[in-house]
Amino acid sequence: MNKIKFDPKELSNSKRIFKSATPKGDISWYIKWLGSILILVAMSMRGAEGMIYTDLSISIVGVSCWLVVGILWRDRALIMVNAIGLFLLLNNTFNLLFSN
Repeated sequence: MNKIKFDPKELSNSKRIFKSATPKGDISWYIKWLGSILILVAMSMRGAEGMIYTDLSISIVGVSCWLVVGILWRDRALIMVNAIGLFLLLNNTFNLLFSN
């Protein structure tokens, strides 16, 4: 794939060149995509009978990945949403395991 190289001055002044706000190629990039894929896989299992523990387990790992990304990026919104999401998923897991 042929990548076009832009002058830094051209990049900073351009309104036509799309610039991603997120890092690419570092560890957070891989964790972000792993977490996204895991969350989508878990969501696809959500309605399947007998898959609740698998859904919760995969969701916990996916949300944990995004929590790590939020911490690495120092993004308070990502940290808050995923920390609360992780708490809720763990709470549901413990309630399912110990309610019998």
